[in-house]
Amino acid sequence: MTQTVSIIGAGLSQFGRQPDITGRQMAVTAIGNALDDAGLTWPDVQVAFGGSDGSGLADTLVAELGFTGIPFTNVKNGCATGGSALFSAVNAVRAGAADIALAVGFDKHPRGAFDPKPAEWGLPDGYGEAGLMVTTQFFGSKILRYMHQHNISRDTLARVAAKAYRNGALNPNAWRREAMSVEAIATADMVNDPLTRYMFCSPGEGGAAVIVASDAAVRRLGGRPVQLRAISHRTRRFGSFEVFSPAVQGEGEPTSVSADAAHAAFEQAGIGPSDIDVAQLQDTESGAEIMHMAECGFCEPGEQESLIAAGATEIQGRIPVNTDGGCIANGEPIGASGLRQVHEIVTQLRREAGARQVFGTPTAGFTHVYGAPGISACTVLTV
Repeated sequence: MTQTVSIIGAGLSQFGRQPDITGRQMAVTAIGNALDDAGLTWPDVQVAFGGSDGSGLADTLVAELGFTGIPFTNVKNGCATGGSALFSAVNAVRAGAADIALAVGFDKHPRGAFDPKPAEWGLPDGYGEAGLMVTTQFFGSKILRYMHQHNISRDTLARVAAKAYRNGALNPNAWRREAMSVEAIATADMVNDPLTRYMFCSPGEGGAAVIVASDAAVRRLGGRPVQLRAISHRTRRFGSFEVFSPAVQGEGEPTSVSADAAHAAFEQAGIGPSDIDVAQLQDTESGAEIMHMAECGFCEPGEQESLIAAGATEIQGRIPVNTDGGCIANGEPIGASGLRQVHEIVTQLRREAGARQVFGTPTAGFTHVYGAPGISACTVLTV
């Protein structure tokens, strides 16, 4: 029988530009907040996993946290780093290697677009010289194809971003905390058609940490546990149209790593998308949120147009999505994003989200993170 795992603590640092604070300091802040939330101290943690894309090695955080001698494994998996760290922490508890495990993700990126190096992705230098490492170009071409296939309008792209900024304005930890109109977003400078500058997230700064525990530890500690009903982690199959793909490969519709990961999570949880009260979906740009709604099973392709227009994904809608503002409002500190999503669902299920609290009494939440060149991690959380 699979060991039940619960989240007993979750913590964040502030997100956004913080000139005098290092990525490491943000990680330590997030871990401290997660420990406080769980009613624990650092020596209570028995194993840890964590990572960043460019802010250093997570295992060296013990210099600030304390030299307790625990196993601390570095994780680097693009935008899925945080989700992958959590996957590892959960499996450590399931395997009986620890009763209390930590996952942490953090990053501090400079201004401007990400600058991926072809060699790090197993690609020749010519790939970069030809401009195929520009990720905004990929996002633009993927959503443009999707819009043509499923009759999604440009206004819907702008509505998704406007929702993100509205939600971010209600989130004290968010970077972008000013609402923007649909018109201002739609008419802003074009980055890669059809996506304007305010439809994208920006490389950002922040840290997030989650503490998970076994049933035995939960019984001993009490607190406010949230059950981690399922966690999945997948890489792309052949035929996927992912970051750095120059074209659709194979025949028929492309496969989706997000769909694979979401299906696995729901199968493991024994519930379906219709049972979810609040969701966090990767929104590197507003087109991604639209596509991930269908890929993760919350609607059929093309239904997003009417659902978003009707307010179904708003905080008080039928299926609230990215209630904390998502990546668009919080920015994308690569290591932290997946765990920021989990923190938000934990906050919502505990009914502690304040002005952004979803309607009613939510009992089930879902998170989905997607990273280059085609990797995804999903969770299902319940109370």
